[in-house]
Amino acid sequence: MSISESIAPHLPYLRRFSRALTGSQEGGDAYVVEVLEALVAAPDRFPTDVEPRVALYRTFLKVWNSVDLNRRSSGSEAEEGHATDGTLGSITPLPRQAFLLSSVEGFSSAQVASILNAPAETVTDLISQAGQEIAEQVATEVLIIEDEPLIAIDLEGLVQGLGHRVTGMARTHSEAVVAARSSRPGLVLADIQLADGSSGLDAVNDILREIDVPVIFITAFPERLLTGIRPEPTFLITKPFESNMVRAVISQALFFGMRAQLPKRQRAMT
Repeated sequence: MSISESIAPHLPYLRRFSRALTGSQEGGDAYVVEVLEALVAAPDRFPTDVEPRVALYRTFLKVWNSVDLNRRSSGSEAEEGHATDGTLGSITPLPRQAFLLSSVEGFSSAQVASILNAPAETVTDLISQAGQEIAEQVATEVLIIEDEPLIAIDLEGLVQGLGHRVTGMARTHSEAVVAARSSRPGLVLADIQLADGSSGLDAVNDILREIDVPVIFITAFPERLLTGIRPEPTFLITKPFESNMVRAVISQALFFGMRAQLPKRQRAMT
Protein backbone atom coordinates (compact mmCIF):
# COMPACT_ATOMS: atom_id res chain seq x y z
CA MET A 1 0.00 0.00 0.00
CA SER A 2 1.33 3.43 -0.94
CA ILE A 3 1.82 6.22 1.61
CA SER A 4 -1.03 8.20 0.10
CA GLU A 5 -3.39 5.24 0.40
CA SER A 6 -2.37 4.52 3.98
CA ILE A 7 -2.82 8.08 5.23
CA ALA A 8 -5.88 9.13 3.22
CA PRO A 9 -8.46 7.89 5.80
CA HIS A 10 -6.70 9.86 8.55
CA LEU A 11 -6.37 13.23 6.83
CA PRO A 12 -9.75 14.65 7.99
CA TYR A 13 -8.73 13.97 11.58
CA LEU A 14 -5.28 15.46 11.06
CA ARG A 15 -6.95 18.61 9.72
CA ARG A 16 -9.06 18.76 12.88
CA PHE A 17 -5.94 18.40 15.03
CA SER A 18 -4.04 20.99 13.02
CA ARG A 19 -6.89 23.49 13.24
CA ALA A 20 -7.02 23.01 17.01
CA LEU A 21 -3.30 23.79 17.25
CA THR A 22 -3.36 26.83 14.99
CA GLY A 23 -6.77 28.17 15.97
CA SER A 24 -7.93 28.70 12.41
CA GLN A 25 -9.14 26.67 9.46
CA GLU A 26 -6.82 28.39 7.03
CA GLY A 27 -3.72 28.07 9.18
CA GLY A 28 -4.45 24.47 10.11
CA ASP A 29 -4.98 23.34 6.56
CA ALA A 30 -1.82 25.15 5.45
CA TYR A 31 0.26 23.03 7.82
CA VAL A 32 -1.37 19.82 6.59
CA VAL A 33 -0.58 20.80 3.00
CA GLU A 34 3.02 21.51 4.00
CA VAL A 35 3.32 18.04 5.54
CA LEU A 36 1.87 16.37 2.44
CA GLU A 37 4.24 18.31 0.21
CA ALA A 38 7.16 17.25 2.39
CA LEU A 39 6.14 13.60 2.07
CA VAL A 40 5.84 13.89 -1.71
CA ALA A 41 9.32 15.41 -1.86
CA ALA A 42 10.85 12.90 0.57
CA PRO A 43 8.65 9.83 1.10
CA ASP A 44 11.45 8.14 3.05
CA ARG A 45 10.69 10.56 5.91
CA PHE A 46 7.45 8.73 6.64
CA PRO A 47 7.97 6.36 9.59
CA THR A 48 7.40 2.69 8.84
CA ASP A 49 7.91 1.31 12.34
CA VAL A 50 4.43 2.32 13.57
CA GLU A 51 0.87 2.26 12.27
CA PRO A 52 0.09 4.84 9.55
CA ARG A 53 -2.07 7.13 11.71
CA VAL A 54 0.61 7.39 14.41
CA ALA A 55 3.25 7.91 11.71
CA LEU A 56 1.20 10.69 10.10
CA TYR A 57 0.76 12.63 13.32
CA ARG A 58 4.42 12.11 14.23
CA THR A 59 5.44 13.52 10.86
CA PHE A 60 3.06 16.44 11.23
CA LEU A 61 4.41 17.40 14.66
CA LYS A 62 7.98 17.24 13.43
CA VAL A 63 7.05 19.90 10.89
CA TRP A 64 5.00 21.86 13.43
CA ASN A 65 7.70 21.86 16.08
CA SER A 66 10.38 22.83 13.57
CA VAL A 67 8.83 26.32 13.56
CA ASP A 68 10.27 28.20 16.53
CA LEU A 69 7.10 30.21 17.14
CA ASN A 70 5.08 27.01 17.61
CA ARG A 71 7.32 25.93 20.47
CA ARG A 72 6.48 29.04 22.47
CA SER A 73 3.51 29.67 24.71
CA SER A 74 0.81 31.26 22.57
CA GLY A 75 -0.84 33.49 25.15
CA SER A 76 0.00 36.54 23.04
CA GLU A 77 -1.58 34.88 20.01
CA ALA A 78 -4.78 34.38 21.97
CA GLU A 79 -4.88 38.11 22.60
CA GLU A 80 -4.61 38.68 18.86
CA GLY A 81 -7.46 36.29 18.13
CA HIS A 82 -5.42 33.48 16.58
CA ALA A 83 -5.99 30.87 19.26
CA THR A 84 -8.86 28.41 19.26
CA ASP A 85 -10.13 30.04 22.44
CA GLY A 86 -8.71 31.89 25.43
CA THR A 87 -8.03 28.66 27.29
CA LEU A 88 -6.62 26.13 24.85
CA GLY A 89 -4.58 28.69 22.95
CA SER A 90 -2.56 29.68 25.99
CA ILE A 91 -1.63 26.17 27.16
CA THR A 92 2.10 25.50 26.96
CA PRO A 93 2.83 23.95 23.52
CA LEU A 94 3.94 20.40 24.35
CA PRO A 95 1.26 19.84 27.01
CA ARG A 96 -1.29 21.21 24.54
CA GLN A 97 -0.16 18.71 21.91
CA ALA A 98 -0.29 15.80 24.36
CA PHE A 99 -3.72 16.84 25.62
CA LEU A 100 -5.21 17.17 22.13
CA LEU A 101 -3.69 13.89 20.97
CA SER A 102 -5.17 12.08 23.95
CA SER A 103 -8.46 13.88 24.58
CA VAL A 104 -9.52 14.97 21.10
CA GLU A 105 -7.83 12.49 18.79
CA GLY A 106 -8.25 9.51 21.13
CA PHE A 107 -4.71 8.16 21.01
CA SER A 108 -3.59 5.91 23.85
CA SER A 109 -0.78 7.05 26.14
CA ALA A 110 1.60 4.68 24.34
CA GLN A 111 0.62 6.14 20.96
CA VAL A 112 1.03 9.71 22.22
CA ALA A 113 4.48 8.77 23.51
CA SER A 114 5.36 7.37 20.09
CA ILE A 115 4.06 10.45 18.27
CA LEU A 116 5.93 12.86 20.55
CA ASN A 117 8.98 10.57 20.75
CA ALA A 118 8.83 10.85 24.52
CA PRO A 119 8.80 8.39 27.45
CA ALA A 120 5.38 7.32 28.72
CA GLU A 121 5.93 9.02 32.08
CA THR A 122 6.69 12.29 30.28
CA VAL A 123 3.40 12.05 28.40
CA THR A 124 1.55 11.55 31.69
CA ASP A 125 3.23 14.66 33.08
CA LEU A 126 2.44 16.69 29.96
CA ILE A 127 -1.26 15.78 30.02
CA SER A 128 -1.38 16.53 33.74
CA GLN A 129 0.24 19.92 33.14
CA ALA A 130 -2.26 20.71 30.39
CA GLY A 131 -5.09 19.79 32.72
CA GLN A 132 -3.71 22.05 35.43
CA GLU A 133 -3.37 24.95 33.01
CA ILE A 134 -6.92 24.45 31.72
CA ALA A 135 -8.23 24.31 35.27
CA GLU A 136 -6.45 27.52 36.21
CA GLN A 137 -8.29 29.33 33.43
CA VAL A 138 -11.73 27.76 33.70
CA ALA A 139 -11.91 27.30 37.45
CA THR A 140 -15.48 26.39 38.33
CA GLU A 141 -17.78 25.24 41.10
CA VAL A 142 -18.15 21.49 41.52
CA LEU A 143 -20.92 19.36 43.02
CA ILE A 144 -19.83 15.94 44.31
CA ILE A 145 -22.52 13.26 44.57
CA GLU A 146 -20.93 10.44 46.58
CA ASP A 147 -22.17 8.48 49.59
CA GLU A 148 -18.79 7.16 50.80
CA PRO A 149 -17.20 9.89 52.98
CA LEU A 150 -13.56 8.91 52.37
CA ILE A 151 -14.03 8.87 48.60
CA ALA A 152 -15.89 12.18 48.74
CA ILE A 153 -13.01 13.71 50.70
CA ASP A 154 -10.46 12.34 48.20
CA LEU A 155 -12.44 13.82 45.31
CA GLU A 156 -12.76 17.14 47.11
CA GLY A 157 -8.97 17.28 47.50
CA LEU A 158 -8.40 16.48 43.82
CA VAL A 159 -10.91 19.11 42.71
CA GLN A 160 -9.46 21.78 44.96
CA GLY A 161 -5.94 20.85 43.90
CA LEU A 162 -6.91 21.77 40.33
CA GLY A 163 -8.12 25.17 41.47
CA HIS A 164 -11.86 24.49 41.54
CA ARG A 165 -14.25 25.03 44.43
CA VAL A 166 -16.52 22.36 45.86
CA THR A 167 -19.88 23.97 46.56
CA GLY A 168 -21.78 20.86 47.61
CA MET A 169 -21.35 17.23 48.64
CA ALA A 170 -24.52 15.15 48.39
CA ARG A 171 -25.15 11.57 49.58
CA THR A 172 -28.67 11.02 48.19
CA HIS A 173 -30.78 11.80 45.15
CA SER A 174 -32.78 14.51 46.91
CA GLU A 175 -29.68 16.14 48.43
CA ALA A 176 -28.04 16.23 45.01
CA VAL A 177 -30.98 17.91 43.28
CA VAL A 178 -31.33 20.50 46.04
CA ALA A 179 -27.58 21.22 46.04
CA ALA A 180 -27.48 21.62 42.24
CA ARG A 181 -30.51 23.91 42.30
CA SER A 182 -28.87 26.03 44.97
CA SER A 183 -25.28 26.29 43.68
CA ARG A 184 -25.72 25.90 39.89
CA PRO A 185 -22.36 24.05 39.56
CA GLY A 186 -20.11 24.13 36.51
CA LEU A 187 -19.26 20.44 36.87
CA VAL A 188 -20.82 17.41 38.57
CA LEU A 189 -18.97 14.32 39.81
CA ALA A 190 -21.50 11.57 40.49
CA ASP A 191 -21.59 8.04 41.85
CA ILE A 192 -24.46 5.78 40.77
CA GLN A 193 -25.38 3.92 43.94
CA LEU A 194 -26.19 6.41 46.72
CA ALA A 195 -26.63 6.18 50.50
CA ASP A 196 -30.39 5.64 50.69
CA GLY A 197 -30.47 3.22 47.77
CA SER A 198 -31.38 5.99 45.34
CA SER A 199 -29.77 6.37 41.95
CA GLY A 200 -27.09 8.92 41.12
CA LEU A 201 -28.02 8.51 37.47
CA ASP A 202 -31.61 9.54 38.21
CA ALA A 203 -30.30 12.47 40.25
CA VAL A 204 -28.12 13.60 37.35
CA ASN A 205 -31.00 13.29 34.89
CA ASP A 206 -33.13 15.50 37.15
CA ILE A 207 -30.29 18.02 37.46
CA LEU A 208 -29.79 18.13 33.69
CA ARG A 209 -33.46 19.00 33.23
CA GLU A 210 -32.74 22.27 35.01
CA ILE A 211 -29.14 23.15 34.11
CA ASP A 212 -26.71 22.31 31.31
CA VAL A 213 -23.56 21.03 33.02
CA PRO A 214 -20.84 18.47 32.20
CA VAL A 215 -21.07 15.32 34.33
CA ILE A 216 -18.42 12.75 35.21
CA PHE A 217 -19.68 9.44 36.58
CA ILE A 218 -17.30 7.77 39.05
CA THR A 219 -18.62 4.32 39.86
CA ALA A 220 -17.81 0.72 40.71
CA PHE A 221 -20.76 -0.33 38.52
CA PRO A 222 -20.01 0.93 34.99
CA GLU A 223 -22.21 -1.83 33.55
CA ARG A 224 -25.24 0.04 34.89
CA LEU A 225 -24.38 2.91 32.58
CA LEU A 226 -22.99 1.14 29.51
CA THR A 227 -26.20 -0.64 28.61
CA GLY A 228 -26.89 0.80 25.19
CA ILE A 229 -30.46 1.51 26.33
CA ARG A 230 -30.31 5.11 27.47
CA PRO A 231 -27.89 7.88 26.48
CA GLU A 232 -24.52 6.85 27.84
CA PRO A 233 -22.18 9.23 29.65
CA THR A 234 -19.33 10.85 27.79
CA PHE A 235 -17.18 10.81 30.91
CA LEU A 236 -16.89 7.66 33.01
CA ILE A 237 -14.31 6.64 35.61
CA THR A 238 -14.34 3.21 37.21
CA LYS A 239 -13.62 2.69 40.89
CA PRO A 240 -11.09 2.21 42.30
CA PHE A 241 -9.74 5.22 40.44
CA GLU A 242 -6.31 6.73 39.99
CA SER A 243 -5.87 10.37 40.93
CA ASN A 244 -4.23 11.29 37.62
CA MET A 245 -7.13 9.74 35.73
CA VAL A 246 -9.63 11.86 37.65
CA ARG A 247 -7.61 15.02 37.03
CA ALA A 248 -7.33 14.26 33.31
CA VAL A 249 -11.04 13.52 32.88
CA ILE A 250 -12.03 16.67 34.79
CA SER A 251 -9.92 18.68 32.36
CA GLN A 252 -11.46 16.87 29.39
CA ALA A 253 -14.99 17.47 30.65
CA LEU A 254 -14.35 21.18 31.16
CA PHE A 255 -12.56 21.50 27.83
CA PHE A 256 -15.34 19.87 25.85
CA GLY A 257 -17.97 21.73 27.85
CA MET A 258 -16.18 24.95 27.00
CA ARG A 259 -16.06 24.06 23.29
CA ALA A 260 -19.77 23.27 23.30
CA GLN A 261 -20.43 26.84 24.40
CA LEU A 262 -18.33 28.39 21.62
CA PRO A 263 -20.13 29.95 18.64
CA LYS A 264 -20.86 27.37 15.95
CA ARG A 265 -18.38 28.87 13.50
CA GLN A 266 -15.58 28.83 16.06
CA ARG A 267 -16.35 25.22 17.06
CA ALA A 268 -16.05 24.17 13.43
CA MET A 269 -12.44 25.33 13.38
CA THR A 270 -11.41 23.25 16.43
